[in-house]
Amino acid sequence: MPRIAGQAGPVTGGAGTHADVHVAAVVDQVGRVLGTQAFPATAAGYRAALAWMRAHGELVKVGVEGAGSYGAGLARYLAACGIEVAEVIRPNRQARRQRGKSGAADAVAAAVAALSGEASGVPKSRDGAAESIRALKVARAGPVKARTQAGRCASNWPGSPAGGRPTWRPGSAPAARPARPRAPRRRWPAWPAATSS
Repeated sequence: MPRIAGQAGPVTGGAGTHADVHVAAVVDQVGRVLGTQAFPATAAGYRAALAWMRAHGELVKVGVEGAGSYGAGLARYLAACGIEVAEVIRPNRQARRQRGKSGAADAVAAAVAALSGEASGVPKSRDGAAESIRALKVARAGPVKARTQAGRCASNWPGSPAGGRPTWRPGSAPAARPARPRAPRRRWPAWPAATSS
């Protein structure tokens, strides 16, 4: 969408983030959409999106949808460039169905939420002690899962010393399970007959 001629006032940006492509939108101070544009979710795409938003006027704030997942890289880049970033929470599904789902609609909604102050959350910086602990937990989870799976696989291997399943060869009848011995039934002693006095 072309830029309105002579527009140089403060503007607010928004970003609808996805795995491969981020869609940026710019609105003016009364919420009119000045443009939407798609950019790749790469470092070069972040630079191009910021330059495109700044071309519409003085960029005050950017609302990023999914700043903790797909938009984490974009949010970090914008914050490093000195732009105020607001984390936009994804709208509920009913409102989304009524409005329609598209990258441009999400970007405009993020920009309007940042402009109105509805999106006032600051995205996590993803550095410091908390991020270090999270990285250690993620790094440990993989080997723990692999070790558990290897143990299960080894114990279920036919003929394993851990007990495993009974060996079975193709073409032979499956081995019958031995009958489980039953405990003898317990007989209770008969109650003595009641005597009358």
